Amino acid sequence: MPTESLAPPPVDAPRDDVKTPLRRFVPAVMLSQFGVYVALTTPIQLLLALHLDAIAGDGATTAFGIVVGAGGLIAIVFSPVAGRISDRTRTRLGRRRPWILTGTLLTALALVIMPNTTEVWQVVLLWCGVAVVTNLQGAAHSAVIADQVDEGRTGGVSGLVGLATALGPLLGVVLANASPGGRAGQWVAIALVAVLAGILAFLLLRETPTHAPKPPLNLRTMALTFWLDPRKHPAFGWAWLVRLLIGCAYASVAFSAFYLMERFDISKEELTGVTLRLVVLSIACVIVSTVVAGYLSDLVRRQKPFVVFAGVTAAVSLAMMAWTSDMSVVYVAVAGMGLSTGTFLSVDFALSVRVLPDKDDAAKDLAIFNVAGKLPESLVPFMGPALLALGGYTALFLFLGAAGLLGALACFRLPEVGREHETSRWSAPITRR
Repeated sequence: MPTESLAPPPVDAPRDDVKTPLRRFVPAVMLSQFGVYVALTTPIQLLLALHLDAIAGDGATTAFGIVVGAGGLIAIVFSPVAGRISDRTRTRLGRRRPWILTGTLLTALALVIMPNTTEVWQVVLLWCGVAVVTNLQGAAHSAVIADQVDEGRTGGVSGLVGLATALGPLLGVVLANASPGGRAGQWVAIALVAVLAGILAFLLLRETPTHAPKPPLNLRTMALTFWLDPRKHPAFGWAWLVRLLIGCAYASVAFSAFYLMERFDISKEELTGVTLRLVVLSIACVIVSTVVAGYLSDLVRRQKPFVVFAGVTAAVSLAMMAWTSDMSVVYVAVAGMGLSTGTFLSVDFALSVRVLPDKDDAAKDLAIFNVAGKLPESLVPFMGPALLALGGYTALFLFLGAAGLLGALACFRLPEVGREHETSRWSAPITRR
């Protein structure tokens, strides 16, 4: 009998060996995404503005731009590193699960500490720490989708993950509105929800243990972590640009609390309630559009029309917010942004996975995509004060709306599903390593 038949199967093949059953996998990645967005968006939409207003007074808007911009910048730098770390992790728990658990525990710790900060520089440092650890978790759960989900189902899974992305801010604001114990209680509440979601995701997921060593990281390898040549992989480059530009439109939410207080004279006492109503409206629209667009995308095997709709709708909604002084128009615009966001989320991840050059480096390459999503989180808060000084919220929202429109136009350079290897004057081919 050949001795080779007695040899154990290779363990460094997570996509081909152990896969989480879909009935467990979908709740797991939804929970992980949900936890990340509870932890990130609730502070950006509400809690950081209230906390900085208490410790920075009249300088709160500038301080907010510095805090969120610095966190976004750190996320940009660290996101590909987090992906590289996940790709090269070798443990009995797999490559992705350890970082989902580690990220969620450290995120919760940072959120609990945040209300005890008394200086802006302390908030900056702690928020940068949140950016680092949520990237570890985010890179891992994004890559596990590429590892374990068949391409024909990525649209549906992407839509459900987008639904979790939308529900995170909703529950976060509800908790902030209902939590006892003042601001500290609000931070503790979202930390508990985020850590519970991450732990459940960790327990639900299954991965093949990975032991086979990979070459050690060196300076050249780390430098390449931040780069994928768009000349060799043009579809990847165009998809990256689409996410960046449309992401700039969605980053307008960072200034929503200040927009409501300054343009509509909403008091700090009323702000949480108004924000909650707007978030509920937005999430309702996100839920409907995410589920419907994700299903339709898989059904008709098309992605580009949904991306174009998302970019154009975001631009129109921001134009409405730019010129209005009527709160009823704001509600209509927020509904439009919700429809746009849900539609984009339903196909964005599936589109990203489709143009990946090599699934063996899925976490690293998806992390480069995440840079495109996170760059607006840094750029918009940094640019925001200058645009506000130039022309108020009219200038800010028109500029960001124009970015969303350009993102819709850039989408036309991408090949449609089933036409990945076609070359034409207008379509950039998907290439593999």
